Amino acid sequence: MCMKKTLLFVCSMLMCLSTQAADFESAKDAVKNMGVGWNLGNTLDANDGTKTWKTTAEHETCWGQPVTKPELLKMMKEAGFGAIRVPVTWYQEMDNDGKVNAAWMKRVKEVVDYVIDNGMYCLLNVHHDTGADGGTFKSWIKASGANYTKNKEKYEGLWKQIAETFKDYDQHLLFEAYNEMLDEKNTWNEPVDKKDGYKAINDYAKSFVTTVRATGGNNAQRNLVINTYSASNAPAAMEALELPEEAGHIALQIHNYPDWQSESHARELVDNLISNIKTKLLSKGAPVIIGEYATFSTWPERDWYVENREVALYAMDYFIKKTKEEGIGTFYWMGLSDGAYRTLPAFNQPDIAETLIKAYYGSDFSGKFPTEKDYQIVYTVKYEQEWSELFLYGNWNSVTPLNLSEYKAVRVEMDEIPKAGSLQVKVYGAADGKNADGSDKFKEGYYALASDSKTTTVTFDSSQTGSVVSRLTLQTNAGAQTAKLCKVVLIKSDNSEVALTPTVAWGCTLTANSTPITGIRANRYVAHSSDDRIYNLQGQRTVNPQKGIYIRNGKKYVMK
Repeated sequence: MCMKKTLLFVCSMLMCLSTQAADFESAKDAVKNMGVGWNLGNTLDANDGTKTWKTTAEHETCWGQPVTKPELLKMMKEAGFGAIRVPVTWYQEMDNDGKVNAAWMKRVKEVVDYVIDNGMYCLLNVHHDTGADGGTFKSWIKASGANYTKNKEKYEGLWKQIAETFKDYDQHLLFEAYNEMLDEKNTWNEPVDKKDGYKAINDYAKSFVTTVRATGGNNAQRNLVINTYSASNAPAAMEALELPEEAGHIALQIHNYPDWQSESHARELVDNLISNIKTKLLSKGAPVIIGEYATFSTWPERDWYVENREVALYAMDYFIKKTKEEGIGTFYWMGLSDGAYRTLPAFNQPDIAETLIKAYYGSDFSGKFPTEKDYQIVYTVKYEQEWSELFLYGNWNSVTPLNLSEYKAVRVEMDEIPKAGSLQVKVYGAADGKNADGSDKFKEGYYALASDSKTTTVTFDSSQTGSVVSRLTLQTNAGAQTAKLCKVVLIKSDNSEVALTPTVAWGCTLTANSTPITGIRANRYVAHSSDDRIYNLQGQRTVNPQKGIYIRNGKKYVMK
């Protein structure tokens, strides 16, 4: 009798497991159901090996992005996004035995919950534990046999901890094995030693899948994502990737940052990419995700959203339509809502966001795309010393200067009338020859804010600043003080206006309180103080940036 009860219990458990497996959607269905995805970039993936973090907030904000709030993910959902990739860098939160700091794991779980609770898919990964070495940064996971042998136990231990933490989550959570894994030579697209590099990628992928599956629970059927070498879309790299198990719950990932150039060129690049994906990846029987793409190219480094927005938007529209046709998933890299915009929350690139969503769901899709204009914002600037400055336009490496034939003035609106002589707009002109030491000579103009009004309009004087303005700042001329700034706009020659978002220059801190205008839910926020550290697109801190695209204070800029 006891034997019968035992057998009945075992059979019952097997039936439950079988039902659970059947109910867990396939990777192909998951990729289809995701719709359009977005990367919560430069946040939990941020890192700085020269620092020891006292709090998770210090770690999360070290690349200039604010602490993530659930309102941001709600905004993405309401816009129409169906999936969020949450990149996470772990090495700074692991002790010598490979154990993850409990506070960091808790914070990662909180952000994952923000995504899941808003009804979206979440793709959680191991991010800048891989990547190109540079400066003080050296990734510990490399595509080499020697590295795999050395770090296999540590890598599997990391994934065991992650998998155990999330084992009860449903099919809306996917795991991604590693980000852009390079060989010991930091080679992109294809490893120098192809046999060794590709074998290491496949070995790491197998370790990942085996480790996650062994933790049981929903991880036995969880959809898992593995990447090609360096997440490359090169045909050889795609072809070399092997399936670590039967393809039912495995998806394959690549990244894509092409140089669009023109509408016809964009079509050509997208068509060629999809053709290669079909023959080199989809033919393996697993679905494909393009986990990163954007309007900018990494080689040569330039952003078509800045250089030719019409081409950029066309490329995004065509890209989404064609990938949807083939059942290929997509996650836009980081932009759309960036820096302080994430805290409002609002889109700083609403036209790209809307283009992506409508390309997928159709032009009649009604998503919500709030912008900064939907909020009343008051910036509080604390000037800590004499000659402290706040950027109104540009930064120390401005590459999109104002031509005074197009712009004629800047208007500054204060919350209170400034004290006489306490604040002034400082205008930096274009280079006007060279100084004796060979450095650029700049013309500068100073304009005191009116002390009898909350609003001051400063008309540019080309005799002082030259024909081009490289940057504008609001500078104190009266030592430490606090100023409240409601609005700053550039005035074009046709009297149209362009709103500006102030950022820190030096000697001051910046916070902001926002109140939503009609139709936007209430949300108070404090903007993160910036520190002007510079990072390249691979997330490495750069002291002397050369020509290329970089991230500073959570925003992308191009160094020419």
